[in-house]
Amino acid sequence: MRILFALFAWLTLATFAPRRPHPPEPVPEVTFVRYEPVALDVTDPGRTRLGPLHFLGGWRLSSNNWRFGGLSSLHVEGGEALAFSDSGWRVRFPLPRGAAGTVRGEVAPLPQGPGRWEAKRDRDIESMWVAGGSVWLGFERRNAIWRFDRATWRATAHAAPPLMHSWPRNRGPEAMLRLPDGRFIIFEEGSGQGGDLLLFAGDPAVAGTPVAKLRYRPPPNYRATDAALLPDGRALVLNRRWTVLQGFTAKLTVLALDRLVPGTELAGREIADFRAPLIVDNLEGLSVAREGGRTIVWITSDDNYLPLQETLLLKFALER
Repeated sequence: MRILFALFAWLTLATFAPRRPHPPEPVPEVTFVRYEPVALDVTDPGRTRLGPLHFLGGWRLSSNNWRFGGLSSLHVEGGEALAFSDSGWRVRFPLPRGAAGTVRGEVAPLPQGPGRWEAKRDRDIESMWVAGGSVWLGFERRNAIWRFDRATWRATAHAAPPLMHSWPRNRGPEAMLRLPDGRFIIFEEGSGQGGDLLLFAGDPAVAGTPVAKLRYRPPPNYRATDAALLPDGRALVLNRRWTVLQGFTAKLTVLALDRLVPGTELAGREIADFRAPLIVDNLEGLSVAREGGRTIVWITSDDNYLPLQETLLLKFALER
């Protein structure tokens, strides 16, 4: 069954996926999000440890709104999740609190952005950073960075940095970090051998912002899919792999950011390995938050709007 699923996914993911799903039903007036609890380990429902991660909960998400899904970036704040899909939808929903249930959520298009909002090739959002009243989004197939006002979702700046022009259309700005001093780091998805890591002296959505090129080396045969800052100034990087025999697997690494020298190759230290029998899918969204004095790690998956994949939301405490 795993091999059949993997073959199906290979034929339909990424470049081969349709521009947008075309369901028969209309968009509902009210969006509801349903939570179904899941275990970390399907063979050991009581397991809560994964290296330094303490599993606090996991949920399978579904909705009455066909536009819900495809989550490729994630930001958690104030008891709410903000996510963007690889079809350009803005998704918001309250965080689950243990048991199964249904809550009211929101799915909406961006009022502005590159190209047409109806076209996946124009609005494939893979990375996000939220700071104050601004949100920066990385558009993969356009290899562009746009900044939006968080209250109105109107664009306030955008640029297509020259060093991103040569990035493959389907391996563009996959992860984004804003450092405390205002500099930005943008990860190219790259290949299983690594990809570019661009260090911007300031806002990457402003044309002409000085930028230097470094390299990011993921675990062998993996690709970076998202990143988040830890309270101590290091970065947490989510890395994904797909193979015919194993389907999706993922690794979480910790990356030191104290040697951001042009031309340097940065590699992280692996702290968690997601593979069967652990629950895993196409893990693409990562967010770090603080809760009760603890560092909380949230991870979500991109189901590519395919019935054989799932939208997962996983919650961990990082304990060392």
